[in-house]
Amino acid sequence: MQLDSNFFIEELRLGETFLNSDESSHIAKSFRARVGDSLVLCDGKGSLAEAELLEPNPEACKVVVKSIGKKEPQPKIHLAVSCLSDGSEEEIAFHAAQFPIAAIHLLRTERSQEPKESTLSKLRRRMEAKSLVALKQSRKAWLTEIKAPVCLNEFIENFRGNLIVCDKNGETYAPPFSHLSPHIAILTGPEGGFSPTELDNLRAKEAFFLSLGRTRLRASTAPLMALGIVTFFCFAKTA
Repeated sequence: MQLDSNFFIEELRLGETFLNSDESSHIAKSFRARVGDSLVLCDGKGSLAEAELLEPNPEACKVVVKSIGKKEPQPKIHLAVSCLSDGSEEEIAFHAAQFPIAAIHLLRTERSQEPKESTLSKLRRRMEAKSLVALKQSRKAWLTEIKAPVCLNEFIENFRGNLIVCDKNGETYAPPFSHLSPHIAILTGPEGGFSPTELDNLRAKEAFFLSLGRTRLRASTAPLMALGIVTFFCFAKTA
């Protein structure tokens, strides 16, 4: 039987190996896998491998890696989300990490709110856990990284690629993808949006402003809407 999920392993190599306790418990208890079942392993770094289960031990499943596929290109889309007061970044990470994106960046903006530093570090770890779950369930080859909070101005100064800013006064048509760099960052603001000064700074960086429609969206909804639009047109471009 082919198990209907990917399973994470930090290092892929041909031959026999053991999976960690989290993956092993999932295989042995949730899937009730048996000796001889087939499974796909991923390292989150672009590689997928075909493997066979040798021992369904919930503490440490023993598998044999039979083949490792060609490494897939790393995604070029980034999502930059303003810090939010209610911790909904965790839910954003779970859904957004199912898309083929390279990283989710947390932004400090003039209107963003965030928990205390100790709580923020816990939030980031939970986001990383959600990203790992999404990697396996969506059967991707690349793990979506979760980046520590950085000020908006620092992000736009250091990002090497095109910026797409979600704004109610933006364009209602898709960005001119034929003129875009391979690297794209989608930026969404906090509740209340980016400040006028921040919008001026983004215009100075020649950002493209994209409207997400006539309705007002929550700050936790906008990133997913924007990802859907941008990834659709990115894949339409390459189809």
